Amino acid sequence: MGAIPTQRETVSLATGASAHPSETSAQVRAELPGTSLAPGAARALVRVALADWTEQALPGTEYLTDRHADDALLVVSELVTNAVVHAGTDVGVAFRLEPTGTLVVEVSDRHPARAPRSTDAESSTETPEYGRGLRLVATVSDAWGITYRTGVKTVWAGLPPDRDAVALTAAEGIEAYAGERGPGLHAVDGDRAPRGPWDSVEQWVRRGTGGTTTPTGPQVTGEASGTGARPETDGTGENGANPGTVAPDSGGQRDVRDRQWLGRGALSFLAEASDLLAGQLDEDRIASLAAQLVVPRLADWCAVWLEDESLGRADWGDGSTSVGVRLARVWHGSEHRIEELRRALEKDPPRPPAPWRSGPVTHPWPGYALGPRGAWGAALAYRLVAGGRPLGTLVIGRAAAVRFPDEITGLVEDLGRRVALAIGTARQYARQATISAVLQRGLLPGAVAEIPGMRSALVYEPRDQGGPSGDFYDLFPAGDGRWCFAVGDVQGKGPEAAVVIGLARPWLRLLAREGYGVADVLDRLNQLLLDDATEAADAAARALVVVGGRPVAPGDGPQTRFLSLLYGTLVPFDGGVHCTLASAGHPLPLLLTPDGDVRTVARPQTLLGVVEDETYTSETFDLRPGDSLLCVTDGVTERRNGSRQFDDDEGLAVALAGCAGLDAQLIAARVRGLVHAFGDGPPEDDLALLVLQAE
Repeated sequence: MGAIPTQRETVSLATGASAHPSETSAQVRAELPGTSLAPGAARALVRVALADWTEQALPGTEYLTDRHADDALLVVSELVTNAVVHAGTDVGVAFRLEPTGTLVVEVSDRHPARAPRSTDAESSTETPEYGRGLRLVATVSDAWGITYRTGVKTVWAGLPPDRDAVALTAAEGIEAYAGERGPGLHAVDGDRAPRGPWDSVEQWVRRGTGGTTTPTGPQVTGEASGTGARPETDGTGENGANPGTVAPDSGGQRDVRDRQWLGRGALSFLAEASDLLAGQLDEDRIASLAAQLVVPRLADWCAVWLEDESLGRADWGDGSTSVGVRLARVWHGSEHRIEELRRALEKDPPRPPAPWRSGPVTHPWPGYALGPRGAWGAALAYRLVAGGRPLGTLVIGRAAAVRFPDEITGLVEDLGRRVALAIGTARQYARQATISAVLQRGLLPGAVAEIPGMRSALVYEPRDQGGPSGDFYDLFPAGDGRWCFAVGDVQGKGPEAAVVIGLARPWLRLLAREGYGVADVLDRLNQLLLDDATEAADAAARALVVVGGRPVAPGDGPQTRFLSLLYGTLVPFDGGVHCTLASAGHPLPLLLTPDGDVRTVARPQTLLGVVEDETYTSETFDLRPGDSLLCVTDGVTERRNGSRQFDDDEGLAVALAGCAGLDAQLIAARVRGLVHAFGDGPPEDDLALLVLQAE
């Protein structure tokens, strides 16, 4: 079975016989990073595995039912969510189908410092972040447990087959599953049809609600769990309608809807919510999704406040302050009420409790902003907390309601944890993106120099991989009628690459302006990189000794940072430009003449930062009017299409030969277009190319 696409995750899968000699079960395993994307990746793993095993008719698949598959999706989602919130480390997932039809789920994390919670008891000083996942596991499985090994904690659960449903005939099984075990049948274009076990939870919601992912939810409360003031009461509220106020829906109807939807439908709701939130990297988008998930399923309206240090601090008038908040999203079942509700809520933002807890706490009802029928009701506020840091507040409200049912408050609390985890991930991504953008701007020249008697064109497309690009370029005056150019590529990406570029580019300029020739510049830059790597390794070793760490084994310490570089000088003269250049482990430059001839104008030499006391050499030639010099990084030459690369069979030279007669800008655009068109998707590596053309 192939790898499952999970956005930013890398998932390696294996399927086949169990590693235990006594078992012949089918199984898959995956390693998932400890982020909000992990639950969605785990559910994708289960869906693909069930589909694959069913297609192969492996032993045990004859016992699979819709309910069995749903339970597996819910259990793996809850266990992975619990592990991510609890441990914050990478998570191992194993999913196995026994020949008896039992599905076994194992989720491991590498930080067993705190046991998962399966009860409601929580410390008054500790932020509750555990959810009710293990209560769910205990409900749908016949056995579950926790195994501790050195540095690893594994929670496992066994889900037995529903043999009674399997024993029935196909027609009887369909009717029994629909009538007794919840929404196993769905109306699809007027027909009743069973689902396959690999259907997604989102598909289940769409089918079960007539083609929408936001079915009409509960409208009025049942049992008490939070209070909302109404005109004739002191705020504690009692069951019954408010005289003179017409409720949006009768309590009986809403109670029935609550009972029908809660249970397995509510658990599927959490799985669907995790799917929708996974991979969202914009906090306002997450707030919008959260509000629309809540309304109208769980409440009549919902608001999400986000906290941000950049907004300053809010003064509550009693000497206490908190981080500034902004109302990111307001949603109501009736869209014409949204703006008036927003204005009312902005006047009374939620005040964070102390100590921070995820909720719920009573929130003031927004008066008559909802019209006569919404003049009173119940509103609850939930703190959005992830990683011990408060990120905002989620507020829900039901008009003409005395209290929220306990099941609803608990469900929203679980949803709030998922929303907070997604917001935390989005903010971390935004911080990283900002840092990367700032570093990238600082590592590249502010402007490309104009050279007398020459045209130049540049294409620079860094591939966003969570850090600064490893490619860089420069074109600058060196004095005495000389100009210098450089195109380089650092091994690796991110901060390590930024360090090398931040070291190399200023030294290139300094050495060039001091009058050093091309070969001498490469000699000195090579030694500089080697010295810097040695100093970094020594500093790391000393730091380990100070803290009592183990000796650094070969290959464990800071690695030598390699740099491929094409560097040259340009000196204009009457009738052309003298060019001297050298390539240190870099794709060789190509010279295009006006008649379409293409040739390389350098010889390959060793990467910088590899060999001590390496001696570099340079080549000199003249660029005549109409001659064009093309310099690229390996993002161009190694652009892939299956097993083929763009520069196979001198592909780059062929592409450049077709540019005869074009100016520098058109040559750069033509080569870029051919590189992009070579593969199916966008380039997978940074891409940089520089065209220098004599006039």
